[in-house]
Amino acid sequence: MSEHLEEARREMVERHLRARGIHDERVLEAMGRLERHQFVDGPMMNRAYEDRALPIGQGQTISQPWIVALMTEALQLVGDERVLEVGTGSGYQAALLSRLCAKVYTIERHSELLIRARRIFETLELDNIISRRGDGSIGWPAEAPFDRIIVTAGAPQVPEALVRQLAIGGRLVLPVGDRREQELKVIDRLSESAFRGRSAGSCAFVPLLGKEGWSPNQPG
Repeated sequence: MSEHLEEARREMVERHLRARGIHDERVLEAMGRLERHQFVDGPMMNRAYEDRALPIGQGQTISQPWIVALMTEALQLVGDERVLEVGTGSGYQAALLSRLCAKVYTIERHSELLIRARRIFETLELDNIISRRGDGSIGWPAEAPFDRIIVTAGAPQVPEALVRQLAIGGRLVLPVGDRREQELKVIDRLSESAFRGRSAGSCAFVPLLGKEGWSPNQPG
C-alpha cells in the first residue's frame, strides 16, 4: 500500500503539477513529500493522488492537487511569512503552507473538520500552525497584518476585512465569482491605499460562507 501511494504521489507531482506548468521547486518538493492520503477518509485513500477534488464531509472538499499547487505558487513564499488561510477544511493546504512559511493561521467554520485537521497537525508535528473555529470571511484581526492570505472557498466579492488585514507588500489569493464558478484573483497591496490585481484563471470552489461571504440561504 505505501509503495503504491508513494509512486502515485510522484506521478501526481510530475504529471499533474510540473507538466501542467507548476515551476516553483519548493512547492513541488513539499507536495512530493506531504502525504495527501492522510487528509482523506479511508475509502478515498487510493484516490488521494488523482488530480481531482474529493469529499471530506460537511459538504466540503479537499481541492485538486493542481489548484492547490497553483494557489500556493501564486503566494510566492520564501519562508519567513505569516500566512492566513481561510478555510482549513481537511488541513492539507495548511500543512503544505507550514512547510513553506514561518507561521500559518487557519480558520474553519465547521468544528468537526477543524478537530480532525488538528489531529493530523499533531500527528505530523506541525507546530507552526495556529487554528481556530470562526467566520473566515472576516479574517483574524487580532493576529493581523498578514504577509499572505489565501482563501480556499469562493467569495461573491473580495472581502474588505481581508484586504484591511493584508500587510503592505503582501498578497491575497482567492476565488471570486458565483457559487458555481469563480475567477482566481491575485491581489498585491502596494501601499496603504494602492492595490494591483490580476486573474490566474477560472476555478470552482465550495462557497465562502460568512459575514463577508455568502449567506447560507443566499442564492448563487
